[in-house]
Amino acid sequence: MEEEQSFSDIYGGRLALQHRYYSRSCREFCLSCPRLSLRSLTAVTCTVWLAAYGLFTLCENSMILSAAIFITLLGLLGYLHFVKIDQETLLIIDSLGIQMTSSYASGKESTTFIEMGKVKDVIINEAIYMQKVIYYLCILLKDPVEPNEISQVVPLFQSAKPRLDCLIEVYRSCQEILAHQKDTSTSP
Repeated sequence: MEEEQSFSDIYGGRLALQHRYYSRSCREFCLSCPRLSLRSLTAVTCTVWLAAYGLFTLCENSMILSAAIFITLLGLLGYLHFVKIDQETLLIIDSLGIQMTSSYASGKESTTFIEMGKVKDVIINEAIYMQKVIYYLCILLKDPVEPNEISQVVPLFQSAKPRLDCLIEVYRSCQEILAHQKDTSTSP
C-alpha cells in the first residue's frame, strides 16, 4: 500500500512524503524536496557573468570571462553532485535494521545501514537553528559496552528539514515497528 502526503519544510518549502507499507514489520518513507529552481540558477549565473564582464571591461583581459564560465560550470556540477539532495529515503525492517538513502540531483546515491540490534530507539529531538527551534528525527544507537547507554545519535532527513507534523507521521510508524520487533523478539 502506498500513500502520499504533502508537508512543508522549516523554510515553508513544499515536501512530498510517500509512505510504502510492505507489511507490519517493514515500511519505507521517501521524502522528496523540490527540484533545483531554474529562476535561482539563472540569477546566480547572470550575476557571476555580469561581474566577470564588468571586470573584463576594466582589465580588457578575456581570461576573466573564460574563468567565470568555467567556475560557474564547475560550481554547478559540484553543487548538483555533492550538495543538492532531491530525495531522502528511510526503510525500516524490524528483523534487519534501518537503511537511510540520500539521492542527489546528479543521480548519485549515498546509503547507510544500521542493524536493528544496535538501535535503542527512534525519537524526535529539538535543536536551535538560525534563531528558531526546529525538530528532527533521530536514531539512538546502543553503546556496545553499556547496553543501557547511548553511544551515538544519528539524525534523519538532514537535507529536507521537515516540520514537526511530518516527523510525527514517520515517528509513529517507526515506533510501531520497534514495538512489533520487541514483541516478536521477547515471545517464545
